Amino acid sequence: MKPFSQRLLQSVAPIWESKYKHPFVTGLGDGSLPVESFKFYMKQDYVYLIEYAKMFALGSTKAYDLTTSARFAQLQEATLNYEMSLHRQYAERFGITREELEATQPSFVMLAYTSYMLKVAHEGSLADLVSALLPCTWSYWEIGKRLAKVDGAIDHPLYGDWVRMYSSDEFGSLAIWLIELIDQLADGKNEQELARLEEHFLITSKMEVLFWDMAYRQEMWP
Repeated sequence: MKPFSQRLLQSVAPIWESKYKHPFVTGLGDGSLPVESFKFYMKQDYVYLIEYAKMFALGSTKAYDLTTSARFAQLQEATLNYEMSLHRQYAERFGITREELEATQPSFVMLAYTSYMLKVAHEGSLADLVSALLPCTWSYWEIGKRLAKVDGAIDHPLYGDWVRMYSSDEFGSLAIWLIELIDQLADGKNEQELARLEEHFLITSKMEVLFWDMAYRQEMWP
């Protein structure tokens, strides 16, 4: 029997393919992405990370064993203190100050995306939580690996650092851990439960596409 993660991946294949072909993503690879779109993305991604870190905190409280609980706690700490620090340093290269980042008003898509994830996390099990947060980490890793194969992408003066970060083994190890975790958590669940997890994965995968759209168009509200 194939791992549940493979079922998830197959269920969203057309959606993820649209992400790979999105002009924001392809623009990161070939350097054609408008700088203003990337700056808008950086600001929205900053406030997204604040909410995303809460998912790790909730994961720590819902974990069934100490090792998993500790890993989620480490991920929250790393997101708030390390990844966001890197984000601020990267933003400075685009003329975005820390004050600007922290004063960012969330867009409609950012609010809708994180509100859904946090609702699932609060109301559901650890499996629900992981199925909702996994598309972000997994798809960023897949995008990073694809873009790293584009000639000149990792050396681009503006977007190369982004490509290197998300194609790295370090980031990949997080994706792999979450993939393996959802497979473990799905083991033994009935079809109704699995379908619910698949629905979370599908919805947040669609939200990822909307996030790229929002950033590319610099759209606060539809």
